[in-house]
Amino acid sequence: MRILGLDVGEKRIGVAKVDSDTRIAVPVGFVLVDGSEWQEIAKLAELNNTSLFVLGLPRSNEGNETKQTLFVRQFAKNLLEKIPDAKIRFQDESLTSVEAESRLKKRKKKYEKGEIDAEAATIILQDFVENFKVADVRSEEGASDFSENTKKIAEKEAKKIALNAKKVGNQTKKISKFFVIPPILLVAILVSVTVTLKYRDYVRQQREEEYARQEAEMQAKTFDFTIRPGETIYDVKNNLLKVNRNGGVTDEELLPNYTESEIDAAFTADYDFDFLESRPEGATLEGYLYPETHNFYGESTVEEVLEVFLSEMGEVINDNNLEAVYAEHGLTLHEGITLASVVQKEASSLEQPTVAQVFLLRLDYGWRLGSDVTVTYALDAVDPKREIYADNQAALQIDSCYNTRLYAGLPCGPISNPGLNALLAVANPTDTAYLYFLTGDDGVMYYSYTEAEHNQNAYLHCQTLCNVSL
Repeated sequence: MRILGLDVGEKRIGVAKVDSDTRIAVPVGFVLVDGSEWQEIAKLAELNNTSLFVLGLPRSNEGNETKQTLFVRQFAKNLLEKIPDAKIRFQDESLTSVEAESRLKKRKKKYEKGEIDAEAATIILQDFVENFKVADVRSEEGASDFSENTKKIAEKEAKKIALNAKKVGNQTKKISKFFVIPPILLVAILVSVTVTLKYRDYVRQQREEEYARQEAEMQAKTFDFTIRPGETIYDVKNNLLKVNRNGGVTDEELLPNYTESEIDAAFTADYDFDFLESRPEGATLEGYLYPETHNFYGESTVEEVLEVFLSEMGEVINDNNLEAVYAEHGLTLHEGITLASVVQKEASSLEQPTVAQVFLLRLDYGWRLGSDVTVTYALDAVDPKREIYADNQAALQIDSCYNTRLYAGLPCGPISNPGLNALLAVANPTDTAYLYFLTGDDGVMYYSYTEAEHNQNAYLHCQTLCNVSL
C-alpha cells in the first residue's frame, strides 16, 4: 500500500511517498498553501491510490508540544473535513527541516525551499515506517492500513521479542536459585520505585499544566489575521473591523476593535518598502498585501498588521526575482502584480499559467483583455448593490479604467491580492498561443485560438455560467 507523508508548514507542504512493501520513502515535491492545497493533496492521494497520510508532529527539544504542533493538529482536522475518508497518523519530529537542508547541501546541487520541505517529509515518513510496531498492526485502525508483507515483518519482530522475554525469564530463574532478596529490602525497593514513579508523574502533570497555562495566556494576548488569495482591499478592511482580541467567542459576538478611521488611515499611510515605489501616484495597497495567516499581539496597530503582510510580499518579490522576470514580458512590477490579480480571480491555480498566457498575448496584440472580473471590481467600487447597473448589458458599459471589456490594456491597478501561484503564473506562463478561454458550467476551462471556436465553446459548455450577473 502507498502512504503519503506531509511536512506541514504555513507557506508550503512537503510531500513524500512510500510503498509499504519496499519501505523506502522518496520525495514527491511540495504544495503551496494558497487555498488550493486541499485540491492538490486530494489529487496526489488519488494518483497514488491511497487515503493514508503521515503528518510530522513538531516537538521541542524537550519533547513538548509547541504552537506549531497545534497548527499541524488543526491542519489534520481540516484535512479530515476536506477528505472525509482520509486516515491520519502522526510522527513526532524535531528539527527535521534542518536535517533535510543538511542532506541537500551534502549533495552539492542547487536546491529550492520547496525541496527542503519535500526532503523533510521524506525523513518524517521514513521514521514512521522504521518505527512501525506490531502493536500498530493489531490496533483497530492499523489493521487495515498496511499490506500483508508489513504484517509478516511485524509478526516476525513480535516472535523475536517473545523469544528474548523467554530467555530473560530462564536466566532469572537460574539467578534466583543463588540469590534471595530479603523481604525488608524488597519492600524498601518497591516503595522507592513507587515514589519515583509518582514523582515523575507529578512532574509531568505540572509541566503539562504550565504549558496549558502559557498557551492560554498566549491565546488571550494574540489574534490570528488572514488575507486569502483573491481578497480585495475592501475584504481586508471589513475583516479588520471584525478582529477580536479576547478569544473564545463566536462569530456573532465579534466586535470591531479597530475603527474605520484607524483602518482608513493605515491604508493611506506611507510604508518604507522599495517595491511600493513602482506604483503610480495615487495607487492604493491593493495587490500588495500578500495572502497569508499571521499571529499578532492584541496591542498591534493596523499599520503594524499591514506592515507584516507588506514585508511578506517583499520577500516573495525578491525570492522570485519578479521585477526582472516581469520586465522580460514587457511589464513593470506594478503591471505584473496587476495582471496576476486578474489571473487570480479568473482561474484556479492549475489553470493560472495558461490564463496568464492568454492575457499576455492579448496585450502583445494590443487587444482588450475582455475580463469580466475587472468589470465586477469596477462595479463594486461605485455600485455594490447593482442599483445603477441593473443588468449585464449596462454593466459592461461602465466607464471605468478597470473595465477591460471596454478599454484595451491592463486595468489601472490590481483588483485583488494575488497569491504566489498567480504571481508566478504571470512570470512563467505556459508555452501556448491561445487567445480565448472560458470556464464551462462543468467547471472545466475551455481554450480556443479563434473567436468562432470561443463562441462554439460558449454554446456547448457555458449556457448558465456565462450569463451570471456581474
